[in-house]
Amino acid sequence: MVLVTGGTGLVGSHLLFELLQTETQVRAIYRRAHKLDLVKRVFSYYSEDFEALFNKIEWIEADITDIPKLEIAFEGVSKVYHCAAFVSFEPDKFETLRKINIEGTANIVNLCIAHKVEKMVHVSSIAAIGQPTSNQIIITEETAWNPEADNSVYAITKYGAELEVWRGSQEGLDVIIVNPGVVIGPGFWRSGSSGSIFTRVNKNNTYYTKGTSAYIDVVDVAKTMITLMNSSIKNEGYILIAENLTFKTFLDTVAKAINVPPTKKEANPWLLHLLWRLDWLKHKITDSRRRMTKQLVNSLTSRTTYDNSKIKGVLDFSFKDISKSIDDTAKWFLEDKK
Repeated sequence: MVLVTGGTGLVGSHLLFELLQTETQVRAIYRRAHKLDLVKRVFSYYSEDFEALFNKIEWIEADITDIPKLEIAFEGVSKVYHCAAFVSFEPDKFETLRKINIEGTANIVNLCIAHKVEKMVHVSSIAAIGQPTSNQIIITEETAWNPEADNSVYAITKYGAELEVWRGSQEGLDVIIVNPGVVIGPGFWRSGSSGSIFTRVNKNNTYYTKGTSAYIDVVDVAKTMITLMNSSIKNEGYILIAENLTFKTFLDTVAKAINVPPTKKEANPWLLHLLWRLDWLKHKITDSRRRMTKQLVNSLTSRTTYDNSKIKGVLDFSFKDISKSIDDTAKWFLEDKK
């Protein structure tokens, strides 16, 4: 039996679809019933027989912070893909992030050990990779995490989750950690970084910055995870990215794919730094949600390059070009928009 946490998310839903091509027993955890329709929608992009595929999954309502319900989900499980996480860059969400991302991952690791699970693949993020020093340009798996840096609350908790996974490896659990870049894929147009970007670009209300990031297709993430799970590789971490692109290049490619004008509005760094301070002040006065933080501004304006040579060195795998990934995702976006 294979167990997937976070099965109703972008990565989790695509992982489930890929698993169902080969696995006969797949179990997945969900927290909110209405999210199950999103999984069906994702399946429908790739198969006309999506209802039958969906019905092959044994769904269990549970929360990774609720150990008694998790105990039920782990019965008879031999492999675990841990995709569940909370994504937020709002500083006041730190306690929720810590509880779900760190404590929740600790629960999954502990149950894997208790139930003698063969192997666990954990989905982390490039946010949990360290930042380069002045003498280092390219970020690799060996780039050291700096706890003294001005890290985002999300990055801190994803790094903390990784520590729990490595702790599990010390206690005898075989683990793999994958650190995807920005994941491109369809179905989640109001949530998730890539889906919401398509929505914003379509409304023509995006600004570009001179920063860069790394990107990967969601199917590539899922297939890589399955390959690593079924390999003899254990206790390793891998950056999963296909390409490093400037934000402007990425946004312009999305705009072209969905037939809207490219953005011509640049957000200057000084303006962004002013905006995050005003956003902080508004939050203090009105208790509104934080939409701009200092860490987010630093991320949007930094030029970072991630290296994928480690994963390419162990797997005979060719990543999809990001322009092709954007084009494919755009087709489903335009279809759903109707």
